[in-house]
Amino acid sequence: MLRFTANLSLLFTEVPLQQRFQAAKKHGFTAVEIQFPYELSANTIRQELDRQQLKLVLFNVDADDLLPGGEGLAAVPEKQQQFRQAVAKSVAYAKILKPDVINILPGRCFDKTRLLLYQQTFKDNLRYAIKALSPLGIKTVFEAINTVDMPDFIIHSSAQMLSVINAINHPDLLLQYDIYHMQMMQENPANFIQQYADKIGHIQFADCPGRHQPGTGTIDFIALFSAIEASAYKGWVGAEYNPLNNTSITKLA
Repeated sequence: MLRFTANLSLLFTEVPLQQRFQAAKKHGFTAVEIQFPYELSANTIRQELDRQQLKLVLFNVDADDLLPGGEGLAAVPEKQQQFRQAVAKSVAYAKILKPDVINILPGRCFDKTRLLLYQQTFKDNLRYAIKALSPLGIKTVFEAINTVDMPDFIIHSSAQMLSVINAINHPDLLLQYDIYHMQMMQENPANFIQQYADKIGHIQFADCPGRHQPGTGTIDFIALFSAIEASAYKGWVGAEYNPLNNTSITKLA
């Protein structure tokens, strides 16, 4: 049986982040994930998790200016010291929150003449993060993001993700596989998950196109969830979609 997490950065946004833990619990979730938890202290989040008897499965290392349209943090050569500081902050949160995985967003490269340098910097930064997180029993994950929503993203396909995994070749580095993003890139998520389940540390989903709840796009979630359940993947599956309406009146497939 699949185990679902509520992504509190996108779901239940009708209320402030601190109140979303209770909302997730009320709607039957036993675990949550947060893209960037840093607006709250780690101790405040811990208190909410304990109060609602929830597990925090995942959060991201800070990505600097990525979401507003910048290159981000994890691949920019001039930002390596800033990246290390972001990892240190994630480690401090992780010691209190004890997630299963921590995600690193590769980011963009606007100057294509520097793409190889950005890709190498990203790999070097992944190695640094692994060394910091592995002693805590936490897997490092990274994800591909489609180039429609985020042009110039340096990792945007399954093949690129596998290339990075193979280059680093560390048991504590896994993929965060986002079904929406790979569907946007016209890939076949069900086939990939069934074939490479052992390389996936976390799965997220939203319907496509639109990135809304299941039933708003073209993905057959009954077939997809059945394929995930039949695969060797045993981790959590994150509901990371933008509800078309109030989160409470949306339904999973």
